[in-house]
Amino acid sequence: MEKPTLLLVEDDPGLGSQLRWALDDYDVHLVINRKDALSVMRKEEPNIIVLDLGLPPDQNGATEGLSTLESILAFKPEAKIIVSSGNEDRANAVEAIRLGAYDFYPKPVDIDVLKMIIDRAIHLYELEEEIRRRQQADQETPLGGIIAASSEMLKACEATRRVAPSDVSILLTGESGTGKEVFARAIHDASPRSKEPFVAINCAAIPENLLESELFGHEKGAFTGAVKQAIGKVEQANNGTLMLDEIGDMPILLQTKLLRFLQERTIERVGGRQPIPVNVRVVSATNQDLGKMIQEGSFREDLFYRIEEIGIHIPAVRDRDGDAVLLANYFLRKFEEPLHKKFNRFTKDALTAIRNYRWPGNVREIENKIKRAMVLAEGNTISADDLGLDVATTTENFLTLKQIREKAEHKAISQALELSENNVSATAKLLGISRPTLYDLMKTLKFRD
Repeated sequence: MEKPTLLLVEDDPGLGSQLRWALDDYDVHLVINRKDALSVMRKEEPNIIVLDLGLPPDQNGATEGLSTLESILAFKPEAKIIVSSGNEDRANAVEAIRLGAYDFYPKPVDIDVLKMIIDRAIHLYELEEEIRRRQQADQETPLGGIIAASSEMLKACEATRRVAPSDVSILLTGESGTGKEVFARAIHDASPRSKEPFVAINCAAIPENLLESELFGHEKGAFTGAVKQAIGKVEQANNGTLMLDEIGDMPILLQTKLLRFLQERTIERVGGRQPIPVNVRVVSATNQDLGKMIQEGSFREDLFYRIEEIGIHIPAVRDRDGDAVLLANYFLRKFEEPLHKKFNRFTKDALTAIRNYRWPGNVREIENKIKRAMVLAEGNTISADDLGLDVATTTENFLTLKQIREKAEHKAISQALELSENNVSATAKLLGISRPTLYDLMKTLKFRD
């Protein structure tokens, strides 16, 4: 089990060493001033900080200690800061509490009391973190059942939200495991048909000789084994939504019958002669290139235009910046109750691996790896080894903070220039910076004159 990370800010070398030795239940980072404290905050992001108010250059006062407190809280407002104070210095301790400190302990130090305060702070932080995670999960669900925060997925969600209230036929495209059925259900739930049936059929999972019967139903005696009348998926979805998953795998002869249904909105059961009117909204999905299939003659072009009145592409996880970690945390919380296990977090190497792994199986692969790791992991954290991911092989394309910042700045300036039609003054105004600053940035980022 990983030790909780603790930042200890203490300028007395003797006391600092004593505390570090006594607090060996924690991963202690000992520093003596504000600069080093903020450096550790940025690098390690500790949740618990023990802070001496009497820091240089004001060892006999509290101005530097209080300034350090404010700087830490500005960087990480949710951190729990425990300040140390002598009995004669209670006024500064009270001021620290007013500024946002969690608690204080008196000097001379009683290690047992300090440990009790630290453990209580850790417990409270974990409770608050759980609340934050749940609130974040609610906020980061832009559409029913969809977990995303990346701009790529938010665009897909916005397009889905716009078309859901209409009755147009929608074609969802994307790799296997990206969540096409989740999108189809979200479309149904956001439509006027939400109280009616949602029926999905996987065209690739049913043998060709049975697919027509599954879709349109059959009459008694229509074929050997048809001992009674059966209602097909299309009829079952009447007044609701029919999802045709993996429609690219539908046999060419059945495509003709599906096209006739979409044109006439009536069906005939296998072995039947009576046209049956059906009112359904059709959402199709595929991981194949239907355009290429049309050229090859394996998919009807007229059917394509019927099912793709609106097309929505669902990006792969590797193209969704930041969503892999978001999804991993979602599945970690989702499986805790059914697996009867409680996990605090992912380790740093796990988060690095999750961010940088390509996830060829997309969301489905993330779900499977998290569930497997939760079953096999020891302790209350999940590491890269638990996930079966090698950090060394997932960090090849890892960007430094400088590269990420430059990439974001370049994108923002490019968009602003486009909106302002390359007017530098207007671009600077859009970005909220001065013209000289914009010129310096454009020079640094190597924009063309």
